[in-house]
Amino acid sequence: MLDVIARLFDSGDLAPHGICLLWRPELVWMHVVSDAVIGTAYFSIPLVLASFVARRPDVAFSWVFWCFALFILACGTTHLFSIWTLWNPDYGSEALIKAVTAAASIATAIALWPLLPKALALPSPQQLQEANVTLTKGLRDRDEALAALAAETHQRLKAEEMLRQAQKMEAVGQLTGGVAHDFNNLLTVVVGNLERIARRNPDLDADARRSLQNAMAGAERAAALTQQLLAFARKQPLRPASIHPKELIENLSALLRRTLGEQIALDLDLADGRVSIEVDRNQMENALLNLTVNARDAMPEGGRLTIATRLVALAEPHWPADLAPGPHVVIEVADTGLGMDAATAERAFEPFYTTKPVGQGTGLGLSQVYGFVKQSKGHVELRTEPGRGTAVRIVLPVAPVNHESLPVCELR
Repeated sequence: MLDVIARLFDSGDLAPHGICLLWRPELVWMHVVSDAVIGTAYFSIPLVLASFVARRPDVAFSWVFWCFALFILACGTTHLFSIWTLWNPDYGSEALIKAVTAAASIATAIALWPLLPKALALPSPQQLQEANVTLTKGLRDRDEALAALAAETHQRLKAEEMLRQAQKMEAVGQLTGGVAHDFNNLLTVVVGNLERIARRNPDLDADARRSLQNAMAGAERAAALTQQLLAFARKQPLRPASIHPKELIENLSALLRRTLGEQIALDLDLADGRVSIEVDRNQMENALLNLTVNARDAMPEGGRLTIATRLVALAEPHWPADLAPGPHVVIEVADTGLGMDAATAERAFEPFYTTKPVGQGTGLGLSQVYGFVKQSKGHVELRTEPGRGTAVRIVLPVAPVNHESLPVCELR
């Protein structure tokens, strides 16, 4: 075995490869340059493959790149050694290098054939792009579904909050109505007895008569207060009649301007006068006057009050739960005043709740409006923001007449 190896590397009786080329310079240097370029290229390719695999550890079948690097490195070595054998007959070493190259090439080929189905199964760039488009669409659909769910959750929470507020107002209204009714009965007795005293004692002195008059005035103010409480509790007697909102507001505008004063401008934006609603005229005027007074107090440095009306068609999902679908008239009273924060707006319709100083309001103005509108089968809502004014919207059903041909818009 040692003799075979010794003979393999024995080049004493061999001639260099250049002799086969007759040492012709053009042939020798053509071989030298070609093998040098090929060898250099073959040595650079493994460096590129190694750098790629090192920087991309996520690449599938990375071991194949190392097999290719070894195979190409061996091929490059054979070409460089071919230059050496042009002048040195070390054909045994060249044969050994070629044997290593052959082994590397066979190993790489054996590894590649079973790998072929797996490589073909890898997605193409087009398939990856299509998958990316599908994934993007799925993500967009998911985001839209999440947004819809969030909106639905918000609407549900808002509806639950409105239900709780309505239940609270209903409970407060029942309590207020009961107290106001009993208090009104007591006032009836007080007023009756005061009137009886006045009739039976016409010769009272001045102090006694003044005391009697003060007592009667206090009882009358208390009676007016009970009427406001009954209005909030929706237990006041109403005399509904068919009226035109435009006509009512225009007739009331002179009084409203005097109430507002010179620092506040009044704008009217009134819709078609043909539309009518069925409400108590006096209570409707009182409601508008209450809202005007509140707006005036919210604009101590002046501003603008706008009263607008329009006809709307209430339909799901835009109409409030306490309104029947169909044509309704919206009366909106909007000011440019101080506005309210969320906590104040939430309690604005509660009786006796007021932000005014002591002695400047009973806190029954908005609650009276609330009770009157509810008793008239309508809906009232408050839209306000600190520093940006307040708008109170009263929604009342159209009187039962032929209104099918009237132009309508959606309530927002």
